[in-house]
Amino acid sequence: MEEVRNPYGPGAGTPPPALVGREGELHAFHVKLQRTLAGRPAKSLLVTGLRGVGKTVLLNRFVDIADGAGYATVFMEASAGSDFVAALAAHVRSLLYELDRRGGLSEKVKRALRVFKSFAATINAAGSLAFSVDIDPERGAADSGDLAIDLTALFVALAEAARDRGRGVLIAIDEVQYLGERELAALIVAVHRTSQLSLPIVVVAAGLPQVPALAGEAKSYSERLFDFPEIGELSPADAARALVEPARAQGVTFTDDATGEIYRVTRGYPFFVQKWGYDVWNAAPGSPIGIDVVRGIHERVIGELDRGFFRVRYDRLTPSQKRYLRAMAELGPGPQRSGEIADRYGAKVTSLAPMRGQLINQGMIYSPAHGDTAFTVPLFDEFLRRAEPDFA
Repeated sequence: MEEVRNPYGPGAGTPPPALVGREGELHAFHVKLQRTLAGRPAKSLLVTGLRGVGKTVLLNRFVDIADGAGYATVFMEASAGSDFVAALAAHVRSLLYELDRRGGLSEKVKRALRVFKSFAATINAAGSLAFSVDIDPERGAADSGDLAIDLTALFVALAEAARDRGRGVLIAIDEVQYLGERELAALIVAVHRTSQLSLPIVVVAAGLPQVPALAGEAKSYSERLFDFPEIGELSPADAARALVEPARAQGVTFTDDATGEIYRVTRGYPFFVQKWGYDVWNAAPGSPIGIDVVRGIHERVIGELDRGFFRVRYDRLTPSQKRYLRAMAELGPGPQRSGEIADRYGAKVTSLAPMRGQLINQGMIYSPAHGDTAFTVPLFDEFLRRAEPDFA
């Protein structure tokens, strides 16, 4: 069929034409925004899930909703080795200038800018950053050199300025697992204080399944400050809706056995559903789209995923790391015991512990329970068995 009309959008954080299966999370977020603006208790959010389940899509949707509710918003992505604090400061500066533009420079906004000036000067002690704010710093605020104390002062001043404007602030952070423990602890402390003061600031973050454990290690009370919704694969009915609704809008239908076959090969993971929908549409001669089209492109789609989605992660690994993950794949897709992986690898658990830690830090695996290990990438076990068929 005509490729220009293809409604599906496989990509990193690309919004799907029909955001299905996330209605509960969206409703809860609407309520959270309204409660926060009203000065009522509402937890911030740490959304977790495997790669390709739509965490970034949901996070972007949260930003859109907050924009519509009158919040000042920023979206940022953490990454390994980046200076998260400097990036956050740059976004806070933008927020403060936005508040300044909306109605003139109030005393609360001016104070927040002075606090920001102090914060920026403190984190920029080495002079490697460039933050220009034409205002005197607020001495004794956000200038202690202790990140938790200073970030808390900055968040409080920012939220007070927003409240003075009758607005809230939303800070959205993707890939939050890449924050260091010091950075994550400081963020949690700042959220804690603004929550205690009933200030209108909400932090929503998304990351891999290890994030709740990381937050708990950073600050033991984090579970009382955040909700930790875990999003995963779609149900068969929701996966079918994700395929059928966009097609119906174009006057195209799927047969039930076609959507069932796509669910079988994708297991309902949203990125894979979008990928299959996109390629099936392009391959179909017309409507309705049947199971024969799905089966006819199976090898080609799997090959494209192997060369792209899976391979880019696989090629960053050392030979030893590849062997460790291949040993995991031999045991199946679910969480595996570290001892069983070590037996397959042919080494002792203790000798493999550093490599396991490296793979967790790289975001390839996580520990759902003590002594268990699982892939962060859906269907990666199947790819590994295809990529290394001669593993022994």
